[in-house]
Amino acid sequence: MEQDEMDSRVAVASIIVEEPDSVAELNDILHEYRDHIIGRMGLPYRERDIFIISVAMDGPQSVISAMTGKIGQLAGVSAKTAYSNV
Repeated sequence: MEQDEMDSRVAVASIIVEEPDSVAELNDILHEYRDHIIGRMGLPYRERDIFIISVAMDGPQSVISAMTGKIGQLAGVSAKTAYSNV
């Protein structure tokens, strides 16, 4: 296994957006980390006027944590991350 693969973690970030004005900044952050993003799925929950987004990632834990930290700083946005044990 290469060194990069050994330092890499697979994770999923769960993001809830309650403030639509933060969506542009959120997309900028996701674009900044695009090299570590495997895929993403967004669901508008119209009944509650929120957006639920899942982002699958593969990268160093420090990079994943930095991204979710930036996302968590946005107004009306929360983010939590679950890491694979593999």
